Amino acid sequence: MKKEDKGIIINQLGNSLQEYSHFYLADIGGLNASQTSDLRRECNKKEIKLLVVKNTLLHKALENSQIDFSELYDTLKGETSLMLTNTGNAPAKLIKEFSKKNKKPVLKAAYVEESFYIGENQLETLINIKSKNELIGDVIALLQSPAKNVISALQSGGNTIHGVLKTLGER
Repeated sequence: MKKEDKGIIINQLGNSLQEYSHFYLADIGGLNASQTSDLRRECNKKEIKLLVVKNTLLHKALENSQIDFSELYDTLKGETSLMLTNTGNAPAKLIKEFSKKNKKPVLKAAYVEESFYIGENQLETLINIKSKNELIGDVIALLQSPAKNVISALQSGGNTIHGVLKTLGER
């Protein structure tokens, strides 16, 4: 591969890393063509961009980034696939579900919600991560709950007072 071609690929990888807020590094080596096609279809359904990359080119793209990805450099060995997404836990769920049948993909590392997760043992943690929008929804629900209780109490209290006054007025 020519040096110019490598430079173009490194720039494209860098642009992809900036375009998506989360990414996973996984090993999909050993999957046959049919299984790889199935994995790609599942990724497309869940809005995950799957790229098979050369470790050296990805390493250079990560180095050129404004973020310090040095924690991930040790995981760039063997076969590496890059899973890009804007939903932090979607690839983790896909990896768990797909690996039940095929024993691959295997999680190497992930960069999710501005944190690093290294190793396959982090998969469950990644599955349980809530996205920013999910957390905002939870906070809003928690904030609305006391207000709803107060309004409900006032409305039922009003009915009670009205009932008492009506009863007293009838006597």
